[in-house]
Amino acid sequence: MKARLPQGMGGGGEQNMQNMLRQAQKMQENIEAKKVELEEKDYVVTSGGGMVEITVKGNHQVQSIGLNPEVVDPEDVEMLEDMLVAAFNEAVRQIDEESERELERVTGGLNIPGL
Repeated sequence: MKARLPQGMGGGGEQNMQNMLRQAQKMQENIEAKKVELEEKDYVVTSGGGMVEITVKGNHQVQSIGLNPEVVDPEDVEMLEDMLVAAFNEAVRQIDEESERELERVTGGLNIPGL
């Protein structure tokens, strides 16, 4: 004897699976679009009280470095190097933080390995 489910219950597994696959595909498309958008974004960061300005794309490529002439001191090259490193590291931190936040929004907080 077979058990019978009430009408509208069961039998729709294939339909539900297709809906889930469509949703997963749409999420993947949204993730890829967001990644491209974030890679194209410019992040402008300063250090040393505005003496050094660095522009880095979301894909971590340095676009430009601006130096206030006052910071160029042949006697203290180390300070300039430190400011450049600080500006670059801050830009990378901002890129990574925003990427994580934006991708989390797209995935609804779902932890997807490799993102």
